[in-house]
Amino acid sequence: MAPESAIGMPSTATPPLCVDLDGSLIKSDSFLDSLCQLMRHKPWLLLQVPFWLVHGRAHLKIEVARRAPLDPQRFPYNTELLHYIQGQHREGRTLYLTTGADPTFASRIAAHLGIFEGVFASDPSTNLTRSKKLERLRQRFGTFDYIGNSHADLVLLTHAREAMVANPTLALRIALRLRCIPIARSFLDQRPLLPTVIQAIRVHQWAKNFLLLAPLAFSHQFNIPSLAAAVAAFFCFSFMASANYLINDLLDIDSDRRHPTKRMRPFAAGDLPVAYGIALVALLFAASVAILPLLPPAFALWLGLYILATSAYSFYLKRIAVVDVLLLSGLYTLRLLAGGAATGTEISHWLASFSSFLFLSLAMVKRISELETLRESGAIAPHGRGYLIADIEQIRSFGTASAYAAVVVFMLYIARPGVTGLYQHAGRLWLIVPLLLYWLHRVWLLAARGELDHDPVVFAITDPISLLVGAAVIALAVFAA
Repeated sequence: MAPESAIGMPSTATPPLCVDLDGSLIKSDSFLDSLCQLMRHKPWLLLQVPFWLVHGRAHLKIEVARRAPLDPQRFPYNTELLHYIQGQHREGRTLYLTTGADPTFASRIAAHLGIFEGVFASDPSTNLTRSKKLERLRQRFGTFDYIGNSHADLVLLTHAREAMVANPTLALRIALRLRCIPIARSFLDQRPLLPTVIQAIRVHQWAKNFLLLAPLAFSHQFNIPSLAAAVAAFFCFSFMASANYLINDLLDIDSDRRHPTKRMRPFAAGDLPVAYGIALVALLFAASVAILPLLPPAFALWLGLYILATSAYSFYLKRIAVVDVLLLSGLYTLRLLAGGAATGTEISHWLASFSSFLFLSLAMVKRISELETLRESGAIAPHGRGYLIADIEQIRSFGTASAYAAVVVFMLYIARPGVTGLYQHAGRLWLIVPLLLYWLHRVWLLAARGELDHDPVVFAITDPISLLVGAAVIALAVFAA
């Protein structure tokens, strides 16, 4: 795409249509996406951000984009707007991409789409937004039509011959209504906010944190203060876990957009702005910290270890084969230890051993599901991971071996003499063994067929048969008590 200085005046009498980029043509913010990618791959360069900012926002955008380039083919476009401007191009309309983003990235977007006559973007000395963008367009065209999305576009929409909006922000909608500015067209391509936020914080993953209640449940010693502490620990851990999921997804925006299913995650799909994600992380972290004074100091130590471990996973360890699944399975056992610390309950070696093998198996089955999906799409290896499609059979052997080890540990537990002191009818616990074997075999069979959700926890809480097996296990445990 030719630089702005090489662009000639439009030959048609119809005013040119100027299209904003960030939040309008693409549903995300290219600068924040680049910043997330920079944090993911070169976090030490963040120390230079204040020095880049001294030279202005435009300079900062260019420096970040240069070190963390983005692929225009992977971006989430506003499909309704894209179809409209493609139709306008076929009809001979002159289109210009006008943005405050990095000029190199904007030119790559324009070259990828092949419908723009030229590009107006920021340069090292000018952040091309608001009045500066208006001044540039009025000097060049006099009259123009404009499509924008944010309050920064208000001055351009006010002076445009025909004003159009794409996924307008609340601030822009209010400002347009107050100023009675007529909108010719609206291009909406965004999911409702509340369901998107719930998906992003992964409320369904809170099911994992019921493990915090397990030590109290298996101790057979219930009392109101301990139960209240377990509930507080559950929410404290859940809020922190959701903050971690958000951070992980923010850092993985680029990788998720290359994945056949993860590209639909809220940040990767552009349905939830990165700025909202950062605000949610701060809010969830604050809520978790607010609960901490209600719990013993030992719980805070386990929560701190969880934060360190998940941060290490998000930034680096998730790319190392085998280490990633060992860490994921260890985080389940860590939940048990945190729950025990919150309620003052000692964790038995049997419970720790059983959970370690069981959750290692489930971590392996998660990797198998991801690799099976990628194999169907023709990929060789997942982006940002340490595995190859060729590793599937070896991972399957690791995971099934861990599943059998978990069952063996459970059998040894119910066979030991001391279990009769906890259960009046301990022999009835043997009926749980075939249920465990059935469920684990079914999970691995579905994973081999490529029919299992990437996360076995999501599968377990949404699959009717899994819920039925879980209910049966609980009933048998009560029946044996």
